[in-house]
Amino acid sequence: MPTTAHPLFDISGTTALVTGSSRGIGLALATGLLEAGCTVVLNARDPQRLDAAREQLAAGAAGQQGPGRVLAVPFDGTDADAVRAGVARVEEEVGPIGILVNNTGMQHRQPFLEFPDETWHQLLATNLSSAFFVGREVARRMVPRGRGKIINVASLQSEVTRPGITPYAATKGGLKMLTKGMCAELAPSGICVNAIGPGYFDTELTAALVADEEFSAWVRGRTPAGRWGDVRDLVGALLFLSSPASDFVNGQVLYVDGGMTCVL
Repeated sequence: MPTTAHPLFDISGTTALVTGSSRGIGLALATGLLEAGCTVVLNARDPQRLDAAREQLAAGAAGQQGPGRVLAVPFDGTDADAVRAGVARVEEEVGPIGILVNNTGMQHRQPFLEFPDETWHQLLATNLSSAFFVGREVARRMVPRGRGKIINVASLQSEVTRPGITPYAATKGGLKMLTKGMCAELAPSGICVNAIGPGYFDTELTAALVADEEFSAWVRGRTPAGRWGDVRDLVGALLFLSSPASDFVNGQVLYVDGGMTCVL
């Protein structure tokens, strides 16, 4: 049974892999897909944290009409060999991946002149290489099937930046162009590749910024909507980009930022 009022938004029964989904934005996106009737595969590096997230989602879905199954398959998205094995396991044990959400990411705030080499390479691997490795492996299986949806989680910082986050912005800018390049190569095979660009969201990773009243006031004043984003604000954009409703939308970044990219 469709879980939405219009069949264009029906994704029930589709297998969705969400990377970086043990907490925060990834967990919220996985929850939205589960509520839409998908079979959701959670992914992260930490098996214990991932299993806790699976239990949380499964408990929340129990007894609800519509939600699909939720499973956990841990692997390191920055390791190409681990990605190959992990994606193969998902397809063998769960089914063909119809939706991929590349959400794995990290942040490190430090002035450009003081930024450590090791942390730069870690940011590149986590924010950009993981999307490349997982996207490539899943797409290799989507192409023969002639269909699939890949959604990369970019950022407001794919377009704009501020002091202290230059390397992060560089990786997210790269993710925007990876999205466009993947579109150029995969769209002829019936695959849609788009991105969501969150603005400032209240998550575990931004807790210190939310608690900083001066910075929090700056965010509210700089955002036309006048508030921080709630992770559930991202679910509608995800469901649109995951569904047949967006079949002719390709290579785009949908910014969910309360209007911040629109104002000076």
